[in-house]
Amino acid sequence: MTLATEGTAADATAMRADMRTRVMLVDDHPLVRIGLAHLISAEADFHLCAQAGTVGEVPALVLAHDPDVVVLDLMLRDGSGLDLLKHLVVQFPHLLVLVLSMNDQRVYAKRCIDAGAKGYLMKEEASDLVITALRTVAAGSVFLSPTMPSPDRGPGKALPISTLTDREMRVFELIGSGLPTRAIAGRLELSEKTVETHKANIKKKLGIEHSAELARLAIAWNQTQ
Repeated sequence: MTLATEGTAADATAMRADMRTRVMLVDDHPLVRIGLAHLISAEADFHLCAQAGTVGEVPALVLAHDPDVVVLDLMLRDGSGLDLLKHLVVQFPHLLVLVLSMNDQRVYAKRCIDAGAKGYLMKEEASDLVITALRTVAAGSVFLSPTMPSPDRGPGKALPISTLTDREMRVFELIGSGLPTRAIAGRLELSEKTVETHKANIKKKLGIEHSAELARLAIAWNQTQ
């Protein structure tokens, strides 16, 4: 009788565990992952099922652990979080993605939502709002950082960098990292001619004439993100 009771209790516990929202963290800063893991693991309705620090690790971990929600850092050392987001929503259409970023949300938030993310949260707000954001996303709603400017206000639309396409934005970021055209072409698997075309389009959109000025602006932009 005791064994049957214990078995029933174990089954009930397992069933409750299965009902938790499975969360995977993708961030290349170990201390950030530790902090977020602590916050998420403390909540009874969440199960932290996997963690990754690089773009390359993510697809296999998603297949192995089948998370419901991925908390994705937008800027990863080995690749673009935005490109990874686009890959995930195509390869795993059931997956919900909450983007966590230090980047200017006037430029990046709409890009992420348009690419398929279900939420965008600034890292500086993560410790206070990540649980609320996860519950909102897991419930099927979209979560945007409370400090996100209203689309009716001028600054977000007036910012010239917001006119760049996703690919132009990535080229711009890599210019700011000090990479020459050939290295950018290799990183993005593009021809050097295509990269130069992107550069020309970026200069036109930002009202810049010279490559040196573009490089200075790109470096300054990266330093503010």
